[in-house]
Amino acid sequence: MKADATAAQAAPAPAFFATLAAGYLRYLRNEKRYSPHTVAAAGRDLRNFAAYCGSARVARIEQIDVHLVRAWLGAQRRAGREPATLHRYLSSLRGWFRYLIRERHVDANPAQLVRAPKRQRKLPATLDAETLAGALDRDAGDAPFEIQDRAIIELFYSAGLRLAELHALDVADLAHGQRELTVLGKGNKQRMALLGGKARAALDAWLRHRDAHAAPGEGALFVSTRGLRMSRATIAGRLRRWAQRNALGVHLHPHRLRHSFATHMLENSGDLRAVQEMLGHAHLSTTQIYTHLDWKHLAKVYDDAHPRARRKKGS
Repeated sequence: MKADATAAQAAPAPAFFATLAAGYLRYLRNEKRYSPHTVAAAGRDLRNFAAYCGSARVARIEQIDVHLVRAWLGAQRRAGREPATLHRYLSSLRGWFRYLIRERHVDANPAQLVRAPKRQRKLPATLDAETLAGALDRDAGDAPFEIQDRAIIELFYSAGLRLAELHALDVADLAHGQRELTVLGKGNKQRMALLGGKARAALDAWLRHRDAHAAPGEGALFVSTRGLRMSRATIAGRLRRWAQRNALGVHLHPHRLRHSFATHMLENSGDLRAVQEMLGHAHLSTTQIYTHLDWKHLAKVYDDAHPRARRKKGS
């Protein structure tokens, strides 16, 4: 099933590809100021397409047309790629061709005419507010790195941070009792994140231990057992172990805490635009997926507002 995609990946890329792709990645890094993670993902997508072009014996950039792009996506689909991945592939290719048009290497964007397969929008997995609060309140771990685990979870849940945002935090960002912090989100866009009282208390508990475990000169807020900035993989692993230790019965990962933050905020406020700002979403449509989870709030609004749904006092 994966034979055609594997063969494409083994084929050498056309000679023109390396220079044009490298220029685009520099543009993303230096002008668009995209994160290293985003630039690396675009590079992988372009290498995949370059290998397919090599297998199709494409020798010039002008030979890339809508039929070739469509055939490439078809090969990836047959190889078992998920619709979300195919959307990302197509987005990377469209962005590259927009750059090539800007630099006058080509006149048209063949990827713009190709439609990605329809993808089913999955509802984010969340945690029940009472379940998470109960686990945090009864967590009695008093070892320094268990105290750090709790601070990490409280911060994810209190501020709705992405993994990359929490990973990048320095101790100076939160060392002086701040209840708000500036985070650098996707596309290097800054936003303000707020901390609740329990998150601040958990951070203060960790800060009382941090200096004894951080390597000299290390500026990271959260550190590994070696005293260096904790890696993203380590953060994710510690969340999983914390969930197991507290018998949550779910796979706990950073985005699940972010989704829980968004859902619980929307349930209790109904303010979609405020939640959009807190999450750092560029488009309201991205935040609107949480409205599908918000039946509790919608039911309350209906009961309170509809003339034929209002309950009589005392009933």
